[in-house]
Order: sequence, then structure tokens, then C-alpha cells
Amino acid sequence: MQDVNAAPTTASMPARLLNRSIGKKLLMSLSGLVLLGYVVGHLIGNLQIFVGQNALNAYAVFLRSIGAWLWIIRAFLLGMLIIHVWFAVKLYFENRSARPIRYKRKVYQEATLSSRTMIWTGIGVFLFVVYHLLHFTFIVTNPQYSHLEDALGRHDVYSMVILGFQNYLISAVYLVSIAIVSYHLVHAAKSMFQTWGLNDTNFEKILRPATVIFAWLILLGYIAIPIAVLAGIVKLPEGVI
Repeated sequence: MQDVNAAPTTASMPARLLNRSIGKKLLMSLSGLVLLGYVVGHLIGNLQIFVGQNALNAYAVFLRSIGAWLWIIRAFLLGMLIIHVWFAVKLYFENRSARPIRYKRKVYQEATLSSRTMIWTGIGVFLFVVYHLLHFTFIVTNPQYSHLEDALGRHDVYSMVILGFQNYLISAVYLVSIAIVSYHLVHAAKSMFQTWGLNDTNFEKILRPATVIFAWLILLGYIAIPIAVLAGIVKLPEGVI
């Protein structure tokens, strides 16, 4: 009887790993961790608005002084976002097609609301990021604010942010979007640690409340800015429009 040998695979180990669910989840968790770091760093920078016009505008000047590195970082973050969204969508449809109906019903009953809506909150986050970039980074949605300058001749990011959030519709969009981001983080952080194998019972007792507290801190930190603007706590400098 003639032996039949399987043809050796030519796919590299990374390619084989990405064809498996665990590989996709690992890449999702790593890209998510990078994006999470950005969310925290971005919040710290944005909170400079409570220090004053000079602090926030100086922070913006510092970012621009990085030069080409700033665009490299932006491109890297955009790549991480695309990777995260791409594999999230792939896993979502693969899981839907692979599971029998009875199993789907059982999982649906046992799953939390945040986990069941993960794909939809993720899409919401992605759309918000696109809008946020067009609004405050590339100043496409409100080009009339691009000419603003402070007394030192710097681009007046401080006044631009205040003018933006004085619009009730824009503030409402941000408030709802940040709530979606924070809600997404609750299950995202848990899933990330599970992917890394950190899901024993004792660890989960700490992880669950920790992720909820973290999500609340992110929520409160970000929404504090539009609320402070609408409440008149953070005001435009004299002479601005």
C-alpha cells in the first residue's frame, strides 16, 4: 500500500496564526491595548483646557513640534484602529456562521449586554473617531475655526474647542459617543485579559470592578470638557469672535 504524505504547508507561522481564532483575538487585544493607551494619553492632553488657554495651546504646539514623527504616530494609530476593526468584524461573522442555533441561544442568554453589543458599540466608536478627526484634527467640519490665533500667534486650540462645544448638537454627539466608548471598554478590557489567559476566578473578581471604574473615569474625564463649556465654567478669552 502506497503511503500518502500530506503536502508541506508553505504558510508562515504568523499567517497560520492569523487564520486561527486565537491569532485574530491576540492581534485584536494588542491593537486594542495600543488604542487604549492613546485614549488615556489623549484625555490627559485634553484636560489641559482646565489649566487655561496657554496650557492647552502650548500642548498643541508641542505636538506639532514633533514634526514628521507626529504623522508617523498618527499613521500607526490609524493602522491599529483598522486592524482592530477588521478582525473584530471577521470574528463576529465567523462566530455567527460557526455556531448552531441552540448554542447561539445559550450563549446569548449567558452573555452580558456589553458583550452582546460589542460589535455595534465598536462600529459606533469607529464612526466617532472619524468625525472627531474631521472636527478637531483636520478642521474639515468647521473650517472657520482654523484661522484662530492666541496673543502669541499660536493656533488657538483652546478657543476652537470652546466654540465647538458651545454648539449643543456637537456637545450632544460627543457626550453620547464618549458614553459608547466607555461602555465598549467595559467588555473590551475583560476580553483582552481573557485572550492573554488571565481569566481565573480570583482575578475576575478584581477585573470586573476595575474595568467598570476605569471606564467611568474615562467617561467622566472626557464629558467634563463639553459640560464645563456649556455650563460656562470654561470660557472664551476676551476678543475671540
